[in-house]
Amino acid sequence: MAKEKKKNSFTSLEKAWIAYDIGNSAFTMMCSTLISIWFYGLTDLVGMDRTEGAFTIYNSALSIVTICVAFIGPVFGTIADNKGFKKPIFITSLLVGTIGCAVIGLSRNWLLYIIVFVIAKIAYQSCNVFYDSMLVDVTTEDRMDLVSSQGYAWGYIGSCIPFGIALVFYVLGPKWGLSEFTVMSIDMIIIALWWFGVTIPLLKQYKQKYYVEAKGNAVKESLKRLWVTLKTMAKEDKKVFYFLIAFFFYIDGVYTIIDDAVAIGTVLGLDTIGLLGILLGTQVVAWVFSLLFGKLSKKYDSILLISVCIGGYFFVAIYALFMKTLLQFLVMAFVVGMFQGTIQALSRSYYGKIIPPSASGEYFGVFDICGKGAAFLGTTLMALVSSIVGDINIAVGTLAILFVIGFIFLRKAAKEPAKEYDK
Repeated sequence: MAKEKKKNSFTSLEKAWIAYDIGNSAFTMMCSTLISIWFYGLTDLVGMDRTEGAFTIYNSALSIVTICVAFIGPVFGTIADNKGFKKPIFITSLLVGTIGCAVIGLSRNWLLYIIVFVIAKIAYQSCNVFYDSMLVDVTTEDRMDLVSSQGYAWGYIGSCIPFGIALVFYVLGPKWGLSEFTVMSIDMIIIALWWFGVTIPLLKQYKQKYYVEAKGNAVKESLKRLWVTLKTMAKEDKKVFYFLIAFFFYIDGVYTIIDDAVAIGTVLGLDTIGLLGILLGTQVVAWVFSLLFGKLSKKYDSILLISVCIGGYFFVAIYALFMKTLLQFLVMAFVVGMFQGTIQALSRSYYGKIIPPSASGEYFGVFDICGKGAAFLGTTLMALVSSIVGDINIAVGTLAILFVIGFIFLRKAAKEPAKEYDK
């Protein structure tokens, strides 16, 4: 019993790494909810049309983030693999992200607001590249599934605290005599302080265990190394190559459902406050099931558990074809919550096991392109189908295609032998 307890306890460094997920998840919640609502409020003040003007600008801003992260992720991830580089680059991204988050709330002009938002979101996603790559440094291979799952689990439940406070100010602020601008400022500063404050333990404890010795110009050598790695993946390391293709498709479907949940409910004419309340509840569901699957990962293969999650999301896409009411939306959100943390956590830890630890930043940079950086396919597919058939339910249902393709390539990855790397 004592042995088992010791095995399942977490080191101080593992706890610090897990805590960062609690910090940055609060910003994720704001991005998928209130930030877009406030942007539309600012554009309303200048008489901008929401559909043809504000919507186009906001989604163009998200596309700019995608393009920038697609470059920053692998390039700076590769540079961060050099000895002594990862922590300073992570801290720089963190400061830009948290300061930008606070400044968003102080912006009174829609153009300044969207520019600062783009900068903050680029920094946030860059932080995630370096943070994910730290996994190989903070724990051992046999504990990666458990630690990664704990990160997502506590990230979901932990983000409820600052977001819950922000939601209280959003709903009750006007009754307390606070203007929308004041509420916006308070909420974003709360999120920024939470994000940075919870990260402090990781900044104090983290040390880069695996690295590449820099030779000559670190940036130039890193870019050469990245090019060689990409060619190696495609030609020699089929396991990693097929997994990245699988991840590209199924995680795009996952992020589309998560990010567009409120928008989907709004198009269906569902109550906004009800949607936000359900989203908050989904975080609790995600917390519980991430912990559960974290324990199951000690008994069952990661590929099997990821496959179960893909099956769950396939069900969600098909179920969306018939969704009309707030209660039906609640059912969909519950099922999404069951699998959203798990599929992200196990994908991250499985990938960490099959890549060379000394090049984790570089590899996770590519991983980020296939994940958050490539999260445009699902939204594009939905927009195209919606414009053709004029039905949001059918548009969401087409996401099932992404999960089928993802599952097929995941099985191909599972059949390929793993390359041996020094651990």
